[in-house]
Amino acid sequence: MKKFPRFQEYKILTIRILLVYVFYFIARVLFFIYNQNLIKVDGVYDFLRLCYHGLVFDTTTILYTNGLFILFSVLPLVSNTKKKFQKFLFWLYFATNLLAYATNFIDFIYYRYSFNRSTRASLDTLQNESNKSLLFFNFLQNYWHVFLLFFVLSYIWILLYKKTKVQHVTEKPNVKYFAFSIANFLLIVTLCIGGIRGDFKKSTRPINILDASRYVKNSSQADVVLNTPFAIIRTWNTNSFKKENYMPKAEVDQLLVPIKQYKNNPQTKPNVVIFILESFAREYNGAFNKGTKIPGYEGYTPFVDSLAQHSLIFTNAYANGWKSIHGVSSVIAGIPSFKDAFTSSPYPKQKIESLVSTLKSEGYDTSFFHGAPNGSMGFLGFGNILGYDHYYGKTEYNNDADFDGVWGIWDEPFFQYFNKTLTEKKQPFMATLFSVSSHEPYKVPAKYEGKFPKGKVNINQCIGYTDFALKQFFNAAKKEPWYKNTIFVLVADHGNTVAYDEYLKEFNRNTVPILFFSPNEKYVGVNNDWAQQIDIYPTLLDMIGYPKPFRSWGRSLINEKQVPPFVIKYSSNVYQYMEGNYICCFDGKKVVGFYAKEDKGMEHNLIKNKTPEMDAIALRCKAFVQDYMERIIDKRLTTVK
Repeated sequence: MKKFPRFQEYKILTIRILLVYVFYFIARVLFFIYNQNLIKVDGVYDFLRLCYHGLVFDTTTILYTNGLFILFSVLPLVSNTKKKFQKFLFWLYFATNLLAYATNFIDFIYYRYSFNRSTRASLDTLQNESNKSLLFFNFLQNYWHVFLLFFVLSYIWILLYKKTKVQHVTEKPNVKYFAFSIANFLLIVTLCIGGIRGDFKKSTRPINILDASRYVKNSSQADVVLNTPFAIIRTWNTNSFKKENYMPKAEVDQLLVPIKQYKNNPQTKPNVVIFILESFAREYNGAFNKGTKIPGYEGYTPFVDSLAQHSLIFTNAYANGWKSIHGVSSVIAGIPSFKDAFTSSPYPKQKIESLVSTLKSEGYDTSFFHGAPNGSMGFLGFGNILGYDHYYGKTEYNNDADFDGVWGIWDEPFFQYFNKTLTEKKQPFMATLFSVSSHEPYKVPAKYEGKFPKGKVNINQCIGYTDFALKQFFNAAKKEPWYKNTIFVLVADHGNTVAYDEYLKEFNRNTVPILFFSPNEKYVGVNNDWAQQIDIYPTLLDMIGYPKPFRSWGRSLINEKQVPPFVIKYSSNVYQYMEGNYICCFDGKKVVGFYAKEDKGMEHNLIKNKTPEMDAIALRCKAFVQDYMERIIDKRLTTVK
């Protein structure tokens, strides 16, 4: 002690920081246990290898979280060992650590819906929810075991910390004490800076989420390497929207044809009714799984399956985002969401050409229906940006007897309200309904308990209930005078709980049904080409013979001749561009993988055996990203070229 001033304090500080590593390791183990069916790991050694690589991400998080604690612990003072100062350190340590630590536990459950560690954008999802406390207590009720684990581990952590007591030492302020304290202070600060960056190399940027993918055999393993507070910290003030220059603009326009104009159909003005169905993934719909050959497959949508026999359906369709608000921007405005959601970016407040604006220019009445509290999910705000004439939410419904207690009005009565309200409108109208009931906590009205199959996963009976609500809607709507002059669209916003291994595969995640139905059955059939949510907007304008040019990154699913079928989405920290026979993975700088379209599990990377078709697909992917970023940043989401 005399030879090394403050040795005891540095030793105890080291032990306290090591405790954080121990509990982060425990959280990583629990995260994997909760999500082991979603993440392929080849045994204990493979898991420990991922944990080892995760140490660098834990280090960054721990040093960020404990920066003040470490700073106060090593300040060159003589009062650090006093009881009051140590009590202050205790509260500082746990106030910061437990807050960060708790975010790991959120992903024990939330990961099965997002397939990614939560980020700042995930927190933004709650921003517009007026019933946050209700959602919290509902989460507490359904996932009490996660809370229990958190509190038990926190209690054990506190007990272990209290065993690391610093004995008070009375130091005389001398040159040796302060010189040693200042030298160690500077050394520790330097080490912390290196730990936060990931290393000391000048040429290396601070590590980010993408770096986790360097150590994995398949993309989902990156989420074992990561921890949730790291993902939130690294995305807190980031803006992934930046212009790229992969090629000349003329080449981009030739590859994408971002300004569309179709002259395939005579100009008509049918009503347009779009159902965006909460979590209504392709997996749950029997009509969309006839060719999948999944052993023991069961569907839960008898009505949608029957409607599909008289509709044009797309069995290889994808969501262009992973949250509900992403579904709205993709379906209605043809704007996908990638690393950061367009709706959570600095850029959504601009003039946006969409189904709303184009149909309004043709004299359509436009409305948005969502049975949740007004403003939930950000729909009201984004709807105002798009220019909807009317918004109908829980407030307008005005009958809390039909409130499900958590999210909004049950689908069956709200769908009937939807029909009644449309019947009172002057034609032509365009209406969007976003459903509510096929959502966690996965309950159905008490009077229907036991009516719908429980299925293999918790959401299945809710899918059955929403399907029943659709049946009741169509039974009522077909009696109305507007029904026969209407094009109906059914699409999911994103996926949800997965029951079958086929849908656990990376390139089968967030697959959705897309269905177009007209009572005159003008469009009927099954199409297995690539399709996506952003194709709905141009397809509808093609169907009604919209005569003017319009901006669209999607393509008409019925008559497109210039742009081949494709899908673009963002997952596992890369753009995934699907076209022709291949799937291209592009990290924004370089192509990191090519996979055969049948290789949905990413088992064989073909990048070392590139073909001209692969090169063409990669070029179109880059063109899309370049045009997307440029138009959004420059606020050119209209027909302006």
